[in-house]
Amino acid sequence: AHRETGCPITTHTRAQGRTGLLQQQVFRSAGVDLTRTVIGHCGDTDDMDYLHELIDGGSMLGMDRFGLDGFLSHERRVDVVARLCAEGYSDRLVLSHDAGCYMDVIDGEDATDVLGEKTNWHYQFIIKQVVPDLLAAGVTRSQVDDMLVHNPRRFLESACKGGY
Repeated sequence: AHRETGCPITTHTRAQGRTGLLQQQVFRSAGVDLTRTVIGHCGDTDDMDYLHELIDGGSMLGMDRFGLDGFLSHERRVDVVARLCAEGYSDRLVLSHDAGCYMDVIDGEDATDVLGEKTNWHYQFIIKQVVPDLLAAGVTRSQVDDMLVHNPRRFLESACKGGY
């Protein structure tokens, strides 16, 4: 579908299993332009070798699930993003919380208790907590704009190149 329509691809992965590398391998063999892929859930790991391999393979990294500390603590997520930005990769990262307005796997209407823990998994967490913490960790406002505005725009506009 990517080859025929030009639509970009975003994925779900299990970072602990380094499955993003398998995704890249499958995409590459199918003729997918890896610069038009976001490998999701990369924010769940601090395995810098894995993250560098994905970037070197051509994909953007979905530094998502901010607020779900069961996979990786908030502090470690901020540290990983700050390190990648310091290495010059802010143009290859997108930030998100991966929260949803409704999820049938969560009982009731309170999504703050996910995976048996209280979380900050809500739509305001990136702006109210993550951005200030990234700035305090040395990430520049321009790099934040890359990750929240410019990169998602560039990624989504790539769908228009095929006329869709």
